[in-house]
Amino acid sequence: MKNGLEDVIAAETRLSDVDGEAGRLIIRGVSLDHLVSTATYESVAALLLDGLTERHFGPAELGDWLGEMRVRIFAHVAALQSDLLALPPVDAMRVLIARLPDGEDFEAALRLLAAPAVFLPAILRLQAGNEPVAPDASLPQAADILRMLTGRMPSAEQKAALDAYLVTISDHGLNASTFASRVIASTRAGLTSSVLAAISALKGPLHGGAPGPVLDMFDEIGVSENARGWLGRALDRGERLMGFGHRIYRVRDPRADALKKALRPLVLAGQVDRQRVELSEAVERAALAVLRERKPDRPLDVNVEFYTALLLDALGFPRESFTGVFAIGRTVGWIAHAREQALEGRLIRPRSIYVGPVPQAA
Repeated sequence: MKNGLEDVIAAETRLSDVDGEAGRLIIRGVSLDHLVSTATYESVAALLLDGLTERHFGPAELGDWLGEMRVRIFAHVAALQSDLLALPPVDAMRVLIARLPDGEDFEAALRLLAAPAVFLPAILRLQAGNEPVAPDASLPQAADILRMLTGRMPSAEQKAALDAYLVTISDHGLNASTFASRVIASTRAGLTSSVLAAISALKGPLHGGAPGPVLDMFDEIGVSENARGWLGRALDRGERLMGFGHRIYRVRDPRADALKKALRPLVLAGQVDRQRVELSEAVERAALAVLRERKPDRPLDVNVEFYTALLLDALGFPRESFTGVFAIGRTVGWIAHAREQALEGRLIRPRSIYVGPVPQAA
């Protein structure tokens, strides 16, 4: 038995390979570095879904269908009652997705790709006291998300930054939410059920809930000079440093560098708080130094959450919405894994070892 299924092989996949020792991520045969520099959300979605649905398509066709589906999905925003708006954004989004029809066909997949991209901006605007902005079918997904969030067209740098984020987090091996998606898919319950299970796993703080606290850490540190002392005291209290360390990676998370690079054009264009970026760089340097001193036997480096927090904050997403934004990007991976499991896998049914009391012999 391996508690937590550590190193247990539970599936074969053609979708992504996470090499924790080398710090490398491959998505459908393409390195993350290459994808982030060349791909859009539509192209990585077409790459991941290739051969897993009954339709064959390229990025342009998928983009057109997604735009039309966002417009259709917007009708569901009318169901956002006040009690839903009192929930955290990801929970309200999950409720709306649960109202969508289930199914295993391309139409179901397209609905689920469009739904979180429409629902989350609408929820955030309504929670802020503003009217939702209807989708524009002519725009790419990343640009339309930002337009629906802010009510204005994003800059080229902002659109590219969100595209880079959505590409970077589109798939990442058999993590908790993806495994949950595959378990549900193995029962043939349908793609909506698989995505709902994945979102439910994602919202747990040990999986998808850490980017927001990275900003909380920056707020508490305040200025660069305070970084080393604050971090040392946090470790003295036995606290985890948010944005550092990963279950798989034994070196630097390659997604952190991809997002750091995606943030740079926003800095150069003056579309991000430069002082916040300088503080983050000071915190990163101090944290890595403190971790090497305090935990020399544990390879702890920057993970995807660190620069996710900076990038999404720069794009105008409130920190309580970060898990929902992650779900927008990861849904395509969940769907691809669900389809792969349904087409090629079996019902997932592991065994457990009973360690409880046994009946006494008569």
